[in-house]
Amino acid sequence: MKTVSMSGSLRENVGKKDTKALRKEGKVPCVLYGGKEEQIKFCVSSRDFNPLLFTPDTNYVKIVIDGKEHNAILQDIQYHPVNDEVLHADFLRIFDDKPITIAVPVKTTGTAPGVLQGGKLNLKMRKIRLCGLPNNIPQEVVLDISKLSIGQNIKVAEISIPDVECMEVKSSVVVAVKATRNAVAATEETEEASAEAPAAE
Repeated sequence: MKTVSMSGSLRENVGKKDTKALRKEGKVPCVLYGGKEEQIKFCVSSRDFNPLLFTPDTNYVKIVIDGKEHNAILQDIQYHPVNDEVLHADFLRIFDDKPITIAVPVKTTGTAPGVLQGGKLNLKMRKIRLCGLPNNIPQEVVLDISKLSIGQNIKVAEISIPDVECMEVKSSVVVAVKATRNAVAATEETEEASAEAPAAE
């Protein structure tokens, strides 16, 4: 999985006044926790969040605080209710030998026959939670839809990733090809034509 780098500074004060002052400077108060180490309260420029937030991808984060690198994932984020500015962020440390649970995007490959027949492709789950060691988690889950006809789907239970467990309900539908009015009408016309053919002879 790709990694985004951020540079942070330790926070000397953690009161409300300090928080307001940081936000006026365009900085976001953050917390890094997890593992045996203590929590680290720090701040980063709000612009450093752009590669994390303005992308459909899920990425790991390498945070450099006072010259020390920390590998983490974005665990939680708070936004301003009016202008959507980032107010606060929590980061969770990750380690190569400890499993993590993280949501990764779902993408499709191929062309579904059902779509060519007039059906509509419906991606019901845009992200799927996976659990595994950080190095085993894929950047995305790619599903082959080239065999899906109208009314068919791919469920969570059909997804298999080596050394990684899918944490979603096994019976949940991830992607499906739904029938549309045009597709139903075309099917009915074909059936009617087939039924009338012997009579015409």
